Amino acid sequence: MITGAILLQTAQAVAQQLTKEKQVLFTYGDFYPKDVFGYEIVVLESAHFDSDDIRVLKQQNNTVLGYISLGEVNESAAHFPQIKNYSLGKNEIWNSHILDIENEETRESLMNIFNFNMKKGLDGMFLDNIDNYTIFGPTPGKKQALLDFLKTVKIVFPDIYLMQNAGVSIIEDTHPYINSVAKESVVTNYDFKTNKYQLREAETFLRLLNELKNAYKDYKIPVILIEYADTEKLKKAIDYRLQENNWPYFIGKVDLQSIPDKN
Repeated sequence: MITGAILLQTAQAVAQQLTKEKQVLFTYGDFYPKDVFGYEIVVLESAHFDSDDIRVLKQQNNTVLGYISLGEVNESAAHFPQIKNYSLGKNEIWNSHILDIENEETRESLMNIFNFNMKKGLDGMFLDNIDNYTIFGPTPGKKQALLDFLKTVKIVFPDIYLMQNAGVSIIEDTHPYINSVAKESVVTNYDFKTNKYQLREAETFLRLLNELKNAYKDYKIPVILIEYADTEKLKKAIDYRLQENNWPYFIGKVDLQSIPDKN
């Protein structure tokens, strides 16, 4: 029988392995698989790649994850026609529609995406828009439905790697089902109205960082940061703010369509 203490020790060991030296890549654009190598984790848009491509990526990198949003669906997504009539509103910034994960058709459509990606040979999935289910999002009342869905995913795919994006305030609920948590824009704060890349105010940066530190301390979930910059000056400012932090972080353009040069 595996005790809670052993599970905690295992989580701690995994968390300690994911450090700043372990480089991570987030990109939703198309690229040649042979050109991407040496990453601890690669997050991609799997629609660009077939099983052979995924095999190459897994040979050259440790963990390869596909993208899925569990909170919203873009109008350009293949499964949008199936679930558009069950959406709960619209996110105008990204031209996406808010999912009702409690809806049977929506859950079936999402599970089909998991099936498709896992059959391609991916190690797991990057779960976007989890913050929709917090008190700061549009569907906090659907949190239990999200947890039920994650539990089902783990039953169907026991070895799947799940990376939660944002939703730090509900990690106390999601942590049994996820392997790591990503958080965008802790150091930086991209302004969508002016299309300007910029640093966050120091006070906000420290508050967000401390929230993640507390989550890491309480649940031993590995943390990965995603930051956005368009100049070397801003990249150096990010490096400076995170110099005493040992978590891996990725710096790229906000559309995540290109692969930055490795440091």
